[in-house]
Amino acid sequence: QVQLAESGGGVVQPGGSLRLSCAATGNILDSNVLEWYRQAPGKQRELVAGIRSYSGTNYADSVKGRFTISRDNAKNTVYLQMGSLKPEDTAVYYCRVDRIRSGSTYRYDVWGQGTQVTVSS
Repeated sequence: QVQLAESGGGVVQPGGSLRLSCAATGNILDSNVLEWYRQAPGKQRELVAGIRSYSGTNYADSVKGRFTISRDNAKNTVYLQMGSLKPEDTAVYYCRVDRIRSGSTYRYDVWGQGTQVTVSS
């Protein structure tokens, strides 16, 4: 079954770093949109970073210069490198991929289950 699994979350002090991983059980080679979202308690889910095959990367203003999204097609994995973390970065982080290939079929709009990131001293 095609799915996404995030990992790498945890508790980190302000100013620290974490790298989130999102591994697909399927092929992301021809996935065009790969994204990271987050949702803090009591807030709406927001787009943090994205990779689009035809337009490159984009970031929320709140994370520009601190977060970097990347993909490794050989490992079918999307990463989010987070640095200079702030308490307001605390949230559940989700990855999303527009389509994942499994054999000759695709599954569309696939979301992971989320990983908790807590920034606290």
